[in-house]
Amino acid sequence: MDNSKAMAEQLYEAEKGVTPVEPLTVTWPGLTIEQAYAIQLDGVAIRRERDSRKVVGKKIGLTSIAMQKLIGVNEPDYGHLFDSMLVREGEPVPCSRLLLPKVEGEVAFVLKRRLKGPGVTIADVLRATEGVMASIEIVDSRVRDWKIKLEDSVADNASSARFVVGSRLVDPAGIDLRLVGMVLEKNGEVVNTGAGAAVLGHPAASVAWLANKIGEFGIALEEGEIILSGALTAAVDARAGDSFLISFGGLGTVGVRFV
Repeated sequence: MDNSKAMAEQLYEAEKGVTPVEPLTVTWPGLTIEQAYAIQLDGVAIRRERDSRKVVGKKIGLTSIAMQKLIGVNEPDYGHLFDSMLVREGEPVPCSRLLLPKVEGEVAFVLKRRLKGPGVTIADVLRATEGVMASIEIVDSRVRDWKIKLEDSVADNASSARFVVGSRLVDPAGIDLRLVGMVLEKNGEVVNTGAGAAVLGHPAASVAWLANKIGEFGIALEEGEIILSGALTAAVDARAGDSFLISFGGLGTVGVRFV
């Protein structure tokens, strides 16, 4: 078994067994971004084959300039969303199936048309979008104690774990997504606030980046896919007993609780 498949297998077993692994950048010195994406794709293939998981969308991470500078990169990363990750509002999230989860508020795009790079623009994204929704991404790292570099995160499916979408599908033509405000409450207290412009200047710019990035590999964003465009603020730690409510101007609210 080559290194890529071996690492993908290790991360798959870590997720299934809820047991962390050491950083891949330590166990495989010299790991490149290209190799990390190969590990991610091997992991997607494993989940499709063994667990019959279906890819229902994609998520974009590291969309804020501050986070990019912190990690020392100049572009976002992305991961795959599976049907098994979707949590319906009101459905509790068991912490026993996660390691060290964190909550982020994001604008989700639901596509009505295929988007394939290169050359995809913000206008193309908005024309191809059926609607936007309030959403929560629950990120989790299979790498011990979140001691990750960019390559670790990419290999680990961009630290994806679960996601929740709100109940309102809003036409993006009627709202300026740069100006959408967000308030994140944890256990009834406001802990974070942000705006859409924190996501690469415009959440649709994030989706355009993704379409162009994966277009380099002949891959497209497909009709019906859900695209999580990136966090408007820093992620917030979640533990059993915590409840979160995230409110977006013009998009409504979305909540989740952990047990």
